[in-house]
Amino acid sequence: MKRLSLLPILSLALAFAPAAAQNAAAPPPESAIALPAPITTPLAGTFNGRKVRYDARVEPIEATGTDGKTTARLVAISYVAKDAKPDRPVIFAFNGGPISPSYILHMGALGPKRVAVPNDIAVPAASFQLVDNPYTLLDVADLVFFDPAGTGFSRLAPGVDPQSQFGNVADSRQLASLVIEWTKAHGRTGAPLYLIGESYGTLRAPEAAHQLQAAGVDVAGIVLLGQAVNIVEYAQRRGNIISYAVSMPTLAAIAWSHGKADAKGRSFDRFMADVRDFAANEYLPVLFQGDTAPAQSQRTVAAKLQEYTGLPADWYLGHQLRITKVDYQRQLLPGQRLGTNDARYAGPADGPDPFDVVPDRYAELFRHYLESDLKAGAVGDYVTQSPFRGGLNGWDWGPNKSPFGDWPYGRAIGELFEKNPGFRLFVANGWTDTQTTVGAMDYLVAQSGWPRARLRTATYQGGHMPYTIEASLKAFTDDVRAMVERKW
Repeated sequence: MKRLSLLPILSLALAFAPAAAQNAAAPPPESAIALPAPITTPLAGTFNGRKVRYDARVEPIEATGTDGKTTARLVAISYVAKDAKPDRPVIFAFNGGPISPSYILHMGALGPKRVAVPNDIAVPAASFQLVDNPYTLLDVADLVFFDPAGTGFSRLAPGVDPQSQFGNVADSRQLASLVIEWTKAHGRTGAPLYLIGESYGTLRAPEAAHQLQAAGVDVAGIVLLGQAVNIVEYAQRRGNIISYAVSMPTLAAIAWSHGKADAKGRSFDRFMADVRDFAANEYLPVLFQGDTAPAQSQRTVAAKLQEYTGLPADWYLGHQLRITKVDYQRQLLPGQRLGTNDARYAGPADGPDPFDVVPDRYAELFRHYLESDLKAGAVGDYVTQSPFRGGLNGWDWGPNKSPFGDWPYGRAIGELFEKNPGFRLFVANGWTDTQTTVGAMDYLVAQSGWPRARLRTATYQGGHMPYTIEASLKAFTDDVRAMVERKW
């Protein structure tokens, strides 16, 4: 994917880079950042029906390594309510990449302005407009957007090797430094802190929270949007039958969106409930049996696959009852390919990802917003592309050195639950996201052992960025607001 959070590489912001990619190269030369002091702009808006006066701040913050030396000169964009009390919650939000800026979440969901994407996805992206965002969470919390070094206005400190930051632990340390230094500077060290990570950002969030916990800073809650915590289970290696079962709800939702599913008069919710039941209780057992499954069982499953996904039963019988998400994107509509981040979008089979027009327009309008509203046009070049080009083998995933070895991020979340009785987790996903799927979210939670009373999940119409649909944006921010207000 091009600009998204694992949208960019994995925005997985997971769209992993091609497996053949070589080790990461150093990022291209970047323009100098001229920001010796914060840029503060007083603003006001009505959010969730409440009038809020606030300061928009573009502010420099230094990140340090374990040796105390500066590793990065970060620039955060913050929205701080006037006369905020010390215990007012603070939300730190970020996209994925790994290493991508936060303009996607900023312009799509959480900022006081957003890019309005029409429900008619055939409308040209040039018609998307910047509008007020009444759904932002500024009525209940201050907002801080994190851009890792090499993206946005953030840069590595002089002499720091970019490769030293190309890993989950080092990358998360930048975020942890931002949280600590920002809360100190704003007198908010006692405030409830929340992390909202999208895509690869869902790996950064638990690691950063773990580092913060070790430093004596508790995180009140984490939001995982388009979670990649158990990506190993749905990467669609051919022999991994779990991946086909957990991907089935996504394929069915895509088929529904293109009018290819056999709804049999069911509502979307009823249809998807049947799909989830089929995937777990019929499809997976037959996949497990493989060629030893009775012929009648295979035919029954193939018929259900046709009903739910729109591809012929005979095709499934000839392909061991399985199809990868990538193949499905190119087979559902002959001559076309479906978007990876949002498979509602379709375009020519030999063309670019049809969803790319959305983040491209976000970036264009965000740069305009920086100049017009935040008065930050003279700061420097806001980098929207990730400096990381190393693929799977160029990123330091931790002790196992591979995302397809052990995938330990779920355990990190378990430790947060164990050590902080007030910790809450909210996991959310878009139905037509082919990277991070609804089924994988269900599987993550079912296998986690996490306390259900402190855990919530939700699904929304749309893909990896479900907030491009206004109704999904409202539902998502309402769900996060309920978490911040401790209503569950």
